[in-house]
Amino acid sequence: QPFKVLATETLTGKALEADIYNAIPTEKVDGTCCYVTTYKGQPCLWARLDRKPNKQAEKRFKRFLYSLEDCKEFVWNVEEDFKPVPDTWIPAKDIDFSNGNPLPDENGHMPGWVPVEKNSKQYCWHSSVVNYEAEIALVLKHHADPGLLEISPVPLSEILEQTLELIGTNINANPYGLGSKKQPVHLLVPHGAFEIKNPPTLTQNDILSWFEGCNEGKVEGIVWHCHDGCLIKLHRHHLGLQWPLAETYLNSQPVVIAFNRTKYDCDFEPKSLFHHFSNLDGQRFDTLKDIKFD
Repeated sequence: QPFKVLATETLTGKALEADIYNAIPTEKVDGTCCYVTTYKGQPCLWARLDRKPNKQAEKRFKRFLYSLEDCKEFVWNVEEDFKPVPDTWIPAKDIDFSNGNPLPDENGHMPGWVPVEKNSKQYCWHSSVVNYEAEIALVLKHHADPGLLEISPVPLSEILEQTLELIGTNINANPYGLGSKKQPVHLLVPHGAFEIKNPPTLTQNDILSWFEGCNEGKVEGIVWHCHDGCLIKLHRHHLGLQWPLAETYLNSQPVVIAFNRTKYDCDFEPKSLFHHFSNLDGQRFDTLKDIKFD
């Protein structure tokens, strides 16, 4: 896009209506968004797939935007203006509908999901973090001990209807330094998993100082989880700050592997992440970057 999105010193009406002052601030993790819901009667990981306009419709939409008109006034022909998506595609929950058809957002996209099939080639990094036979996913979260992270298998049934972030070697240039080309490592992080313990006050200067001046601020951004379910996001780029960073807050914390393979009545494939992590059960590493399988 030929423009930058920058934060002002004023809180939006949307943020105030959602009572952002009493919201829970969490770390915005840099990955790709996923969703867990059922597919063919079983819990399944779904990959983000936005339905986008075709070239002709996109040109019309951009001409409309450049004329400084309100994008909400633009009229889409939903049946003809958009690229085809797989039959398994479903729209995101908060999308608007008209006459039974999903409507695009202010960017001209229809957010949605497609199921990640076992051994999917197109979504191979997604499929590496789920085992449908054992119905589990590899999840990065906080350990019970403060200041310690944990990687462990989590039943898909426990994260049904949740959104998560897939991070790792082949996602968004790997800002957290996970794995290597020879041995890629990918993990799921539930949205809202990493609450910010000492958040800045809601002024531009304090947020700027927090991002630049403390270890906890070495994150991609902040997501405020409001009590009405609304999410308010702020990215470092919105304040003119750099991302990714050489050192991140996520990589300043030790991590322990908790994977008791005797709980699962199946054999994990020898090259799978589940096999490798189960062999590291109980081991502790200084940072996520230090995890090695051999």
